[in-house]
Amino acid sequence: MSKPILQTEFPDLKLAGRGKVRDIYDMGDTLLIVTSDRISAFDVIMNEGIPDKGYVLTQISAFWFHQMEDIIPNHIISTDVKDFPAECQKYADQLEGRSMLVKKAKPLPAECIVRGYLSGSGWKDYKATGSVCGIKLPEGLLESSKLPEPIFTPSTKAELGTHDENITFEQMVEMCGRELAEKVRDVTLKIYSKARDIADSKGIIIADTKFEYGIYNGELIIIDECMTPDSSRFWPKDGYKPGGAQPSFDKQYLRDYLETLDWDKTAPAPDLPEEVYRKTGEKYMEALVKLTGKGK
Repeated sequence: MSKPILQTEFPDLKLAGRGKVRDIYDMGDTLLIVTSDRISAFDVIMNEGIPDKGYVLTQISAFWFHQMEDIIPNHIISTDVKDFPAECQKYADQLEGRSMLVKKAKPLPAECIVRGYLSGSGWKDYKATGSVCGIKLPEGLLESSKLPEPIFTPSTKAELGTHDENITFEQMVEMCGRELAEKVRDVTLKIYSKARDIADSKGIIIADTKFEYGIYNGELIIIDECMTPDSSRFWPKDGYKPGGAQPSFDKQYLRDYLETLDWDKTAPAPDLPEEVYRKTGEKYMEALVKLTGKGK
């Protein structure tokens, strides 16, 4: 298990920004996205990193981007450091396995969420209204129930430290225009349907996931990450039982631990015991191995 990389410092490269997990460098016509081992919960970044998390997220994204190329192009130019610009080469040991050189697209203003199962904010919404993001669902569904059909439920893109807010499809139409919104919705549902079948064959249920899209040379492409444990709920297929929360291959182990603390879910984050970040890392790695057949 390697020492976590919490933040990259590359003095020769132009830092464009840091998200909750990714450090982004502006390479001129392209971007270099480096996935750190940072982890956030309840929108607060933890003090400790999760070993190899950045590697896992990058490899899972690359796997899915490749699988979906027949549906939509993606932003990856290369994930091989040897193909990166010359000024990146001196940082190769930190970049290896956790970075991608990508096209510089103009991101759409909405996040695109697809739900195949009733969980998280969707479950709360359903309990209160019988609907999710304005989409009426059958009565009598349980927490974690499989939905009759996957549903497309976009959200706003929140600034760092604030929460995304669910919006209706019509609100997305107002933001993006009808033709683009409909295309994004249809592509999102197609990707999810294909991924759900692939994951199912490997013993994983993808309960829900979120995508980001951008426009590059006038064309819609998929950007950011793709169906990782950070952007999706992955449940083990064996043992799936609706009627409550499911075990998962993501940060749920960390969230469950934090829920036992007397912590108000605002920064600063509490320090984590070694067992918590180690076991969380094992969950992430298990997802990579199950999906791709390869670990590290």
